Amino acid sequence: MQASQTNELQKENKITEHISFSELKNWCTCPHYHKLIHKDKLAAFEGNIHTAFGTAMHSVCESVISNEKISPRQLFEKLFTEEIEKLPSKAEPPEKMVKEMRTQGFQLSPLPIPALSEHFGEFTYVSVEEKLYEPIEEFDAADFKFKGFIDLVIKTPDNKYHIIDWKTCSWGWDSRRKNEKMTTYQLTLYKKFWAQKMGVPLDQIETHFALLKRTAKTNKVEIFRVTSGPQKIKNAVNLMLKALYNIHKNIHIKNKLSCHTRFGPCEFYKTEHCP
Repeated sequence: MQASQTNELQKENKITEHISFSELKNWCTCPHYHKLIHKDKLAAFEGNIHTAFGTAMHSVCESVISNEKISPRQLFEKLFTEEIEKLPSKAEPPEKMVKEMRTQGFQLSPLPIPALSEHFGEFTYVSVEEKLYEPIEEFDAADFKFKGFIDLVIKTPDNKYHIIDWKTCSWGWDSRRKNEKMTTYQLTLYKKFWAQKMGVPLDQIETHFALLKRTAKTNKVEIFRVTSGPQKIKNAVNLMLKALYNIHKNIHIKNKLSCHTRFGPCEFYKTEHCP
């Protein structure tokens, strides 16, 4: 068989896999944890009242952008109730907390869209909840794709595209959190693969987090830019390639430093899955 035919056969036999930013983040936390969740398909974190609030608020932002006639407050109340009902019984929150968050969501839900106009001025919507499923061309050992969903893309009159990711939080982020490498790499990778998908030059794309703050008295929606130049993109891609190499080779070394976090021990700590 000729070499060219062999190469084509190898390509045909490759299994397409994908990696998302959340999966990359899990691998960086602990490769063994990544294996338990993504390879062994063990159940992990099932959500709580904070994720219920975040999911509802994200859906409100997406829906109001698509249809300005929708009442953001009514929609939030409906979606938040549905998300609370989906929570497992062990995560059932106290009624007082549900009531507080319902009030916070009622106050916050009309604010995100006007905040965009205040921050960016004139702009046009490009896409909402846009799916990324792009080949990772830098990794040639297997056919991997980068998977993700971009909350919002807009375009301003200066011909710049802006990728925006909504984040719900309590009072906001400090400077350390705003500049945390793994936090900002999410937008860095979104920028890289959205540019690849759309054929838009990287220097025409800017990235932003939009913080939706439940308990803040003022500045309840904070939009700030995250820079992602060529070196940062290279660093983020190299980290992803390192993860893909180990995932592809089935190397899942336990990171004992991640057994305990500020939120408590890992859910698999001292279990049959991670003795």
